[in-house]
Amino acid sequence: MKRALPVLVLSVAGLIPVWRYAPSDGTTATAEAAPPGPAPAASAPSSSSSSPSSSGGGASQVVRGTTVNTEKGPVQVEVVFEGDEITAVKLLQQPNHPQTEAAVPKLVAQTLQVQSADVDTVSGATLTSDGYRESLQAAIDARG
Repeated sequence: MKRALPVLVLSVAGLIPVWRYAPSDGTTATAEAAPPGPAPAASAPSSSSSSPSSSGGGASQVVRGTTVNTEKGPVQVEVVFEGDEITAVKLLQQPNHPQTEAAVPKLVAQTLQVQSADVDTVSGATLTSDGYRESLQAAIDARG
């Protein structure tokens, strides 16, 4: 009987954070990463489009991927191409979740390394990784 009261009090104390938990439902600001090395002369062109524009020799082209709705929230990427190379990826929409915020730099770094949407899923951010890949592939496909 002496143990019952402390067990009850500690059980209630342990459940309070669970009762107070509120899942995220919004999106955060953008996250952007550039490849390592010297910075490009212009980080992004002044206009962006969801379909490809004329692709000159070294001209930058910005293409937006489709918005992918995941259980955690929408994911949408914007990709900067310099010629045929992906030079930057920016998330226009992403779930407001700690695992997502930690996963975004890893996803962007992998994209810049492999130069495709064939990136690994980040542990703890599976839904965001899947949405990222889908939106990224749509942007690559839209470019042509």
